[in-house]
Amino acid sequence: MTGLPCSVVLVALGALGVYGVIAVAAGNQRGESSIAGFAGLGLLLVMGVLGVFLFVANWANRKARILFDDTGLWVDSGKALKLVPWQGLAGVGLFWSRFGRGQRVCSLELFPNGPVDRDDPVLWTLVREEEPPRPGLPGLRYRLPFPPAQQKQVVSAVTRHVPHLWLGESERPQGHIGRPDVRGHRERGAGRRAS
Repeated sequence: MTGLPCSVVLVALGALGVYGVIAVAAGNQRGESSIAGFAGLGLLLVMGVLGVFLFVANWANRKARILFDDTGLWVDSGKALKLVPWQGLAGVGLFWSRFGRGQRVCSLELFPNGPVDRDDPVLWTLVREEEPPRPGLPGLRYRLPFPPAQQKQVVSAVTRHVPHLWLGESERPQGHIGRPDVRGHRERGAGRRAS
């Protein structure tokens, strides 16, 4: 829930930028307009737009959670629940990367030992395909981002239930979370509807 307050602050800064633009347009600013002033207003506007996008994303995912038990890892999107069974995994690891100054982004990596449904209604946004971190693991996996403050809890839950699947923690390049294959998902969905 830290994302929502941060996004509200960014939106407020954007609103301040809009106020500044209106003041300049109306000629009500104090002193002379300068390049630095316009750059500052532009930065405030960009922050506001970023804040809106972050707010929408955080609000949409406010009920999302992951749950652990002896059968597997449950992904609750807030609308639907899906189980990724432990017996269907070849390994589980934690990836993290740096984000800005002193910040980190974490993800739980689930490496299946069988096929992956790239278009599962709950899990498709978590599917990533890239080079496996070690031989014997698949390139296709589920990547579950989570707040760094939850790292100890997540690691503890995995190692308590399936210590034999734990692959450890690994630092990745900045931006490792990536994005889901929205285009591929749409194309596969259109192909299913057409047939």
